[in-house]
Amino acid sequence: MSFVTNGGFMKFLQDNAAPYDLTYSDVFIVPADQSDVRSRSSVDTTTSDGLGTSTPVIVSNMNAVAGRRMAETTARRGAMTMLLQNLPLDKNRETVEYVKSRHPVFETPIVLKGHDSIQRALGLINKRAHGAVVVTDDKDSPIGVFRLQDAEKEDRYTEIKNVMNSKVLKLDHTMSQEDMFKALESEQVELGTVVKNGKLLGVVTKMGLVRSKLHKPALDGNGRLMVGVAMGINEDITSRVEAFEEMGVDLILIDTANGHQKRLVEAVAEARKASKTMKISAGTVVTAAGTTALIEAGADIVKVGIGAGATCITRMQTGVGRPQFSAVLECAEAARKIGGHVMADGGIRHPRDVALAIAAGASTTMFASWFAATYESPADIHVDNNGKMFVEHYGMASNRAVLGRAKADDEFTKLQKAFYQEGSSRVRLDVRPDTPGVEDIIDQIVSGLRSTCSYADATNLEELHEKAIIGIQSPAAFNEGRAVSGNWA
Repeated sequence: MSFVTNGGFMKFLQDNAAPYDLTYSDVFIVPADQSDVRSRSSVDTTTSDGLGTSTPVIVSNMNAVAGRRMAETTARRGAMTMLLQNLPLDKNRETVEYVKSRHPVFETPIVLKGHDSIQRALGLINKRAHGAVVVTDDKDSPIGVFRLQDAEKEDRYTEIKNVMNSKVLKLDHTMSQEDMFKALESEQVELGTVVKNGKLLGVVTKMGLVRSKLHKPALDGNGRLMVGVAMGINEDITSRVEAFEEMGVDLILIDTANGHQKRLVEAVAEARKASKTMKISAGTVVTAAGTTALIEAGADIVKVGIGAGATCITRMQTGVGRPQFSAVLECAEAARKIGGHVMADGGIRHPRDVALAIAAGASTTMFASWFAATYESPADIHVDNNGKMFVEHYGMASNRAVLGRAKADDEFTKLQKAFYQEGSSRVRLDVRPDTPGVEDIIDQIVSGLRSTCSYADATNLEELHEKAIIGIQSPAAFNEGRAVSGNWA
């Protein structure tokens, strides 16, 4: 067996690497001859970029994906969400303060009063994976729990106090997670309310408590959930960076569709001058030169990927872009030479793609569409005539997003801006029964990544990059790896 190095750590299996650029479906990881990793659970998935995230996942700053619910839930499971750019600072502050105030273990409850209607409860219940509304009294003490089945055959204007389950499991906030789990088991209930001095503090579920042991939360130096904020290149860079630093933002992303431009380099330099300590990411680029320029200007992490997103039509519209695996490989090598890191943005369709991006040298990955059709996304959840839940997703360079950002402009200017579009304006995404919550998807990613490491004899993500052996495959070989649904003979 012979290998070809790419100048870094990862090796190619074939004697000659492909004479063309590769994307994730073009490649695979070969198992190590002998792995000494005895347990997948022992693999450390902490990122190598110093962010403090224990899961190499960052949720993209897209309108239909990144909001406060997404931010708190992903941070609780070790990842991070980038909040939207071009928002007023008071809105950013409000959301950051909200996320930072959430408990790292207890989930945020949906809270209503007994006089609220079933209709109102139904409008809220699908925005939290725990699928329950906690009913409280005037002293904020839980007195009942409402679930979807409680609404069956009931008038939508019925007050929920008349249909709620009055049997409420109250757990003191000082109890250990193991004792809380045992209490849920003993009472044969899926959800327990956590109280402090009799007042509702949060809720826990059996699966949530298990996840709290499997996923280390992403916490800042003060023990609060981590959150990032994006900004554009034409904003007042200095004032916004200073404001974000004062808010306690953990990562700034200076974001533009084409990172290969002088203005982004200048913006990064301005941001670094405004703060010597904040973590700064910037992009998007697909070459070593673009990566080097941004790191030398002051970026800690460079965002890599043009045209790989599920709602992006840049390559079809312009012909510009690059297959994602090769882009990450080249940019990561350039970044590592000067002490920087890269974030692989876009093209993630399966858990394997996260592992491949890390193997190529990325410290973390960014994506959005996969998370859009979940309970936690800001997008409204619709139900079609067949009872299937779905959301409408759209790209940030789409006509819809451009017009949304141009609300304050006159009609002529709006139409001018909408002339240039490189994203889909309306994509239906079904909420999948097996992964209706973002935590379900993170579970798949982390379990797949830990398994990858065990195959590659890697105990952490940096070792995965060092030891990975990459092979190149045909489209037929990629399809061979898919599960077959139904008969195949």
